[in-house]
Amino acid sequence: MTGLDDDGAGDTGAASFRSGFCTIVGRPNVGKSTLLNRVLGQKVSIVSNKPQTTRTEVRGVLHRPGHQVVFLDTPGVHKPRTLLGQRLNDTADHALSDVDVVVLMVDAAAKIGKGDEWVANRVPKGSLLALNKCDAATHEEIAQQLLRAAAFGLDEYFPISARSGKGVDALVDAIVARLPEGPPYYPEGTVTDVPEAFMVAELVREQLLAIAYEELPHSIATRCVEWEWPRIRIEILVERDSQKGIVIGKGGEVLKKVGTAVREQLPEGAFVELFVKVDKDWQRHPKSLERFGY
Repeated sequence: MTGLDDDGAGDTGAASFRSGFCTIVGRPNVGKSTLLNRVLGQKVSIVSNKPQTTRTEVRGVLHRPGHQVVFLDTPGVHKPRTLLGQRLNDTADHALSDVDVVVLMVDAAAKIGKGDEWVANRVPKGSLLALNKCDAATHEEIAQQLLRAAAFGLDEYFPISARSGKGVDALVDAIVARLPEGPPYYPEGTVTDVPEAFMVAELVREQLLAIAYEELPHSIATRCVEWEWPRIRIEILVERDSQKGIVIGKGGEVLKKVGTAVREQLPEGAFVELFVKVDKDWQRHPKSLERFGY
């Protein structure tokens, strides 16, 4: 629809649509996945208080009148000790290119160190900084962290709590303000492009991290090997025979707990079958990593 302005000419049609991509990046366990889930209002990325929970790029789509933001959740950037660790860093690096906005997340309750500085040096200077976990820090600690983070020379700084949602709306508004004009990239109603089979495998890994992390820090990988609804078959990979016993648990107790917790997050009637396989030092083998999508 077109119209005339006060001088009898011009186009006063509908407001332009804005769309674009926003990468969330930071050190492990700063709350990137929690922020994404909070912004979208539903779970699209698994969360844990353990580092390196996110291992792949997860996309979440925010739909609002007049704009669409495609968020990219990334693995925590860290000093790699295995081929898996290096590939996680490569995934995060790749997500920094060809995006419209970058949000660097820093922990308000932990000292800003060389790791944070290393990540900050990799993001564009026009990026935003989100100081997360402000609900776990005093006003003085937040002020000190913001002062230290100012040395990164980024565009704007937002104290937030991804857990409670405090400050998140202001951050999202700043992201939207930086989007270029463009069409929506995903249809209305699409919240993520993560396949259901992948998400169920991730839910299994999330529960294993919660139950058996101390014994199996980064030794667990999961993938869906069969999907014929309502039957879902998930393979769990570990590096040692001793770890296999831990994952299964006495009398299958651990697997039962994991299966029950996962089914509670799926539509009624889902049947999740879990089995454990040993692949020695899988984190260091390219073929094993590729098999699991890393």
